[in-house]
Amino acid sequence: MSELTAFEERLSALIANLSPASRKKMAAEIAKKLRASQQQNIKAQRAPDGTPFAARKKQPIRAKKGRVKREMFAKLRTNKYMKARGTSNDATVEFAGSVQRMARVHHYGLRDRPSKNSKEKDVKYEARPLLGHSDNDLGVIGESILNYLIR
Repeated sequence: MSELTAFEERLSALIANLSPASRKKMAAEIAKKLRASQQQNIKAQRAPDGTPFAARKKQPIRAKKGRVKREMFAKLRTNKYMKARGTSNDATVEFAGSVQRMARVHHYGLRDRPSKNSKEKDVKYEARPLLGHSDNDLGVIGESILNYLIR
């Protein structure tokens, strides 16, 4: 454990020696890689830790027959709604605009109204974590930092 701490301290010192512009560029690069990883997880319908999303709720009898062919969160994972941003101090991946509320409801499993005109008042959604990091993501971050420092 102490070996990692020493490595982390030296790495943070190297990063601190970079100019703010180069740190921002490195953070933006890392954020883009993390966004790609998050998009792959959402496309595969799994949480960042690798567990599958909870299944969709069964539709009422009067609804259209057959299975739902559309993936969950297909539009949500596009670059239009999932933003990657890097500053000189951090790299962030977040949902932007009007989809933030819907993403929060599904991420934490909160209650929400399905649509403005729905007969159901509040529906309890299953928790489907959309954003997060895994051990693989941490490895990608470390590799990106080292590659950037080597240049």
